[in-house]
Amino acid sequence: MELPLDHFRLIGVSPSATSEEILRAFQLRLDKTPDEGFTYEVLTQRSELLRLTADLLTDPESRREYENLLLNGVSGLEFSSNREVAGLILLWESGSPKEAFKITRKALQPPQTPALGSSREADLTLLAALTARDSAIQEQQIRSYSNASDFLHEGIQLLQRMGKLGEIRKDLEEDLASLLPYRILDLLSRDLNDQESHKKGLNMLENLIVKRGGLEGNNKSEYGNYLNQKEFEAFFQQIKPYLTVQEQIDLFLELQKRGSLEAGFLAFLSLTAIGFSRRKPEKLFEARRILKKLNLSGLDSMPLIGCLDLLLADIDQASARFSSSSDEKLRDWLHNYPGNKLEAICIFCKNWLENDVLVGFRDIESKEVDLDSWFEDREIQEFIETLEKKSNKITIKSNIQNQQIKKEFSTKITDDVDSRLDNIDERRLPWPGGIKQEYEKLDIQENKFNEEILKNKPIEFYKYLIEKIAELKFGFGEFLDDKEITSRSPYLIYLYAFLILFIFGFGIGFLRNNFKKSIQDATLEDKIFIAVDKNQKVSEKDIVQEIKKKPTNELNSINEKPISINSFEVKKLTSPSPSLKEIRNLINLWLLSKSKYLAGKSEINLSKIVTSGLIDRTIEERQNDIKKGIYKEINSQISRIDLESQTSSRIAVLVELDYLERIMKNSGEFVNETSLTPLKVKYILGFSNKSWKLVDFVSGL
Repeated sequence: MELPLDHFRLIGVSPSATSEEILRAFQLRLDKTPDEGFTYEVLTQRSELLRLTADLLTDPESRREYENLLLNGVSGLEFSSNREVAGLILLWESGSPKEAFKITRKALQPPQTPALGSSREADLTLLAALTARDSAIQEQQIRSYSNASDFLHEGIQLLQRMGKLGEIRKDLEEDLASLLPYRILDLLSRDLNDQESHKKGLNMLENLIVKRGGLEGNNKSEYGNYLNQKEFEAFFQQIKPYLTVQEQIDLFLELQKRGSLEAGFLAFLSLTAIGFSRRKPEKLFEARRILKKLNLSGLDSMPLIGCLDLLLADIDQASARFSSSSDEKLRDWLHNYPGNKLEAICIFCKNWLENDVLVGFRDIESKEVDLDSWFEDREIQEFIETLEKKSNKITIKSNIQNQQIKKEFSTKITDDVDSRLDNIDERRLPWPGGIKQEYEKLDIQENKFNEEILKNKPIEFYKYLIEKIAELKFGFGEFLDDKEITSRSPYLIYLYAFLILFIFGFGIGFLRNNFKKSIQDATLEDKIFIAVDKNQKVSEKDIVQEIKKKPTNELNSINEKPISINSFEVKKLTSPSPSLKEIRNLINLWLLSKSKYLAGKSEINLSKIVTSGLIDRTIEERQNDIKKGIYKEINSQISRIDLESQTSSRIAVLVELDYLERIMKNSGEFVNETSLTPLKVKYILGFSNKSWKLVDFVSGL
């Protein structure tokens, strides 16, 4: 057998080495015998080969003849069959593990396969394992991780076939597993023209993530021993820029189906990126749908959805999303922004797109975002116009359906009920669940209620059902027209039909049980949700009259004696659709309690009608005033209140206040005064745990 080895490499010296250097290297090689488990026979042959080489190179005549052979192009050394394994060991020791592994692997295959159980078989098998490992190490040093993995894989297969060295094989398997992230990086970082390698890397990446239990690493696997969550996240951030935006969308959507919430959020970002960069606004709808369904702990999704609303030219909805954010610092920044609120939202959206969305994609160039060019794009404008037309078309059709169904049912109820229905404003209520259009689940802006809606509860609830059925009927008709959906999901048709019949039957039963009571109580005022504590009971009418007599002195003044907040029991507002009067009373109670607390005259105990976040903000404001040695005297009176929007879970009202605020030192010294007439404020109420609570407010609209 000829091996790619010369005498100088065999003994480990340079061609210019002196005889003394050669003898010293010879002695070191004899003393440093491999201790990995080779047989005594092959180690003896190794020592003999080293001795022969040392003799040749230290003899001047023999060395001169050998050097002439090298100059004439002779390369490699011939070894007899009984010294082949020893020669391969010396080739491995000379720093050529890859060549030694290839020759050793060939020697273990037919027809050269050694006798089973022989010392030659044992030595060759051990040498194959050692050279496979060192070959992989060499490839890693030059960052050729895929080749390194190939050497380890071949070594493992060879040991499995030979059925030997189980411990060493286990070590190779662990090395191969730990090399997987680097191998994926190697494959994905190659030129995109190498489609085979890129596809292979993608499959390996997905398998790795799935085996770990998603991006969160919920499963315990062999990878947990060397690739913890922190290390994996660092690896994944390095991998992402080598994936195209569509590859990331496909990967994250697949991982989300398997239960990974973080993958769902990354899918949302990727869809937003492709929607904005490629001018595909329909992708923004898909991104918004995914984000709304996510339930990531600690994620404040409102401003992110607000950014998508802004890009779809729904300014009012975007503003409402930002106002509903749970991030107090963001709300304070918006409130204190020197320009108008729309400008602030645009700045937030621009920074979000630049820093969080349009980064980490192979085929998206990260650059400064220009929102003007987005809105000036002709395709974007046409899309938004089409969307608005569809929304208006839905509204018109729903109103027509409402009129038709109302006419059909009007003959079945008394003239008194019929006259009541005729006197109520026709309002389109939103259809729950959306309508399948060309773009999936379009968000239709919810219409406003006026303050009389649902005041006469049984009758108006019945009307509410009529309108709901009308919209369901229209939506169901549109749904049936979509042949793709009906062909894929026939059971959805039965589901919608069942819902329509259920709502209709429930409405008829509710009307029958409550009709008499509604006629008797139709002229009564709704009961106010605050009443005099213990023995005394005061009707809403009495309190409203008292407010009209002395609105400034008794509700909004700190200097004069106000109505004692402690004399009232705060009750939850549980009406499904509260009147403007009830909402006004709730806000008045909040203003009165807040002013007394900031003046240091009482505690704030409104947890039944105000969220803890809003109460905590007020407490923090008071604590800051205490540190400064001041208190505030606030007089505020509602001069106007209008309903902006109302759904089953959210109400927004626009309020105008006559507002006066004085800042006083604890010593009584006057510091500053602010007077605003009117001060415009938007108050937002949310429905949770079967009652309405004040969630937030935005001043200076």
